[in-house]
Amino acid sequence: MSHCERASKPLLQCLRSTYIRPLPGFQLQPARAFQSTAFVRDGAQTEAKSESFYKSPDPALVSSPRLERRLMRKGIAPIGSRRRRAALQDSANIPFEQLPYQCFQEARKVLLADREEKLKDIEATRNKIARLQSLSAAEAGGEQSKKSRLGAYEQHLEHLKILADINDPLVKKRFEDGQGDMSKPIYRYLADQKWREYRRKILVQRITQMNVIPDVLPHCDPVVDATLHFGRRTVQPGEFVTSLTSMNPPKLNVQMFERGEKLVTIAVVDPDVPNVEKDSFDYKMHYLAVNIPLSATSPKIDLSALSPESQVVLPWLPPIAQMGSPYHRLSIFILEQKDSKPLDYAAVKAKETDRDNMLLRTLQARYHLKPIGAHLFRTKWDETMEQVMKEINFEGADLELRRKRVQPLPYKRRNPATMR
Repeated sequence: MSHCERASKPLLQCLRSTYIRPLPGFQLQPARAFQSTAFVRDGAQTEAKSESFYKSPDPALVSSPRLERRLMRKGIAPIGSRRRRAALQDSANIPFEQLPYQCFQEARKVLLADREEKLKDIEATRNKIARLQSLSAAEAGGEQSKKSRLGAYEQHLEHLKILADINDPLVKKRFEDGQGDMSKPIYRYLADQKWREYRRKILVQRITQMNVIPDVLPHCDPVVDATLHFGRRTVQPGEFVTSLTSMNPPKLNVQMFERGEKLVTIAVVDPDVPNVEKDSFDYKMHYLAVNIPLSATSPKIDLSALSPESQVVLPWLPPIAQMGSPYHRLSIFILEQKDSKPLDYAAVKAKETDRDNMLLRTLQARYHLKPIGAHLFRTKWDETMEQVMKEINFEGADLELRRKRVQPLPYKRRNPATMR
């Protein structure tokens, strides 16, 4: 017997005894005739179930990246994190508020008691507001005093509504799952805090580092979350967009964090139009629309779907960058109209007719507009820019801009004779 056989003999005996000894709780399947198809039917049912889940995956249970991408293409976002969705596939599906953890349930009792106190304060504040509204201006100490006191009470009431739900685990779960109702103050508050943690900082960094502020407007304090979409593509602030992609008007998702409805003006400005004669840059207004309604529950704005008879002052002009010119900054500003009152569309349409050298700061002062949101994308010469120029009949599509060679000063010129 060789050394390999001697070494493998104990291992073979162990494996032989393992297969012969029946496993606990294991029952052998009874022998079936060849024509029986019960097992095949069970397998077919399991396969059918997997196929149905593959064709229409559940956004609360999907954990495969491929199925996640399929849902995203349909416009459905998966709910929660991938780890949580994978864990829910094998869970007992117990409602969140009925989780059998004693510490969790005791904490919920404390939170519910605190919420009852906040509800009592909300009711008391509403009674104060109703009592103050029933008083005349003379009894309330003057019209201005009554108005200021009402504003303070309403602000305190909104704060109490947020405090009543800020610690509710169900509220936070719905918000993290993307199922928050933006008509309620608590979800608007949570969305505002999440936006200010990261996305607002990135936006402010882009518009300041790229000198959109103060080149286009002297100041802008964004208070709404503006997202830009060209078709299915979401454009980040300052990202380059190809000329064919920006041929059609984009879509905006402007999320407000305040209650009520506002009327806004949207302007798209290019401050980087080369002026060869003056050796400088001019402004061009690529889009201008007024009287656009905006609220927290209806944030979507399609620039191509706005009314050309009551809203669009200047229709969309595709961005153009000639060969040899630096990149162009296309800045998008959302400006709130004064007291959310509509502008006279006919007067604005008759006055604002020239796209060239239209300054946004002039429009802001003329119509008393307040910038509340901004976005930015860039464009440059690419291989499809010439095609876009021909489609819109742009003059100078065959020209190339070149930088002038700056001659050095006489005392800085190299003199070979003095170098010997």
